[in-house]
Amino acid sequence: MLTAQEIWRRQSLPLEDKVSLAQQNIKEWYEYFEGQVYVSLSGGKDSTVLLHLARSIYPEVPAVFVNTGLEYPENVQFVKSIPNVTWIKPKISFKKVIEKYGYPVISKEVSQWLSEIATTRSDKLRTKRLRQLSAKWRYMLDAPFKISNKCCDIMKKNPAHAYEKQTSRQPLIGTMACDSALRQQSIMLHGCNAYDMAHPASRPLSMWTEYDVWEYLRTFNVPYSEIYDMGYTRTGCMFCMFGLHMEMRKRTHLHRFERMKKTHPKIYEYCMEQLGLKEVLKWYPVRRTQEGFGL
Repeated sequence: MLTAQEIWRRQSLPLEDKVSLAQQNIKEWYEYFEGQVYVSLSGGKDSTVLLHLARSIYPEVPAVFVNTGLEYPENVQFVKSIPNVTWIKPKISFKKVIEKYGYPVISKEVSQWLSEIATTRSDKLRTKRLRQLSAKWRYMLDAPFKISNKCCDIMKKNPAHAYEKQTSRQPLIGTMACDSALRQQSIMLHGCNAYDMAHPASRPLSMWTEYDVWEYLRTFNVPYSEIYDMGYTRTGCMFCMFGLHMEMRKRTHLHRFERMKKTHPKIYEYCMEQLGLKEVLKWYPVRRTQEGFGL
């Protein structure tokens, strides 16, 4: 078990040391599973660095791309340029997920609590979640749309787990402790190579920061998706609203949907009108002008 202090110490190491630690984790994972591993590739910069690191040691290691239909077109095109990538996809579309379960808003944790408060038959669980839910998010209990954290599980994790069951390969994923409090807690509990999780996973970049990722890309001249040259800093699912409120607070920067309106207007229109994000955004606590939301 790692402490927060140990994670902070490792995050302060120079890139050279972080590369060595990441490579050691990759080797241990590869050897433990006798080569039956794969790199989870999203087309984003973090997984791009991870794949480069893994193939610098094991050139034959395969990558797997979950084609959810939620990725930026630039990421999809970039993945097409990479050899030895297996493409998999979810069983249902994002539109059907939000219709059946609800929208991903605020964060995975808050969405889960809001969903459980609204749907559970257990008074004990409802009371527990109401205690956990911050007062600033309680107004979302009155939202006229369903809220859920199930999107990531259905669209990404389930197809990956099915691939793992079919092939017996275990994943290397590009998540970092600095991504979120939940990811740091998981790394503290299970370590970088999480052999003891229900679905084991190696996270060789756990101690890296975004700065390290960019330094690595530039130092080793690694190609990456052109989406980053269009002003995007995070390139997860295009339609996801997790963490959007944090971006809205940065008045000097466009948030993801404002930028999407400029760079991908047709996709923006689809999000707002066909997927109903226009109505969801009205409920966000930090609002800009109506023009900024395209309302």
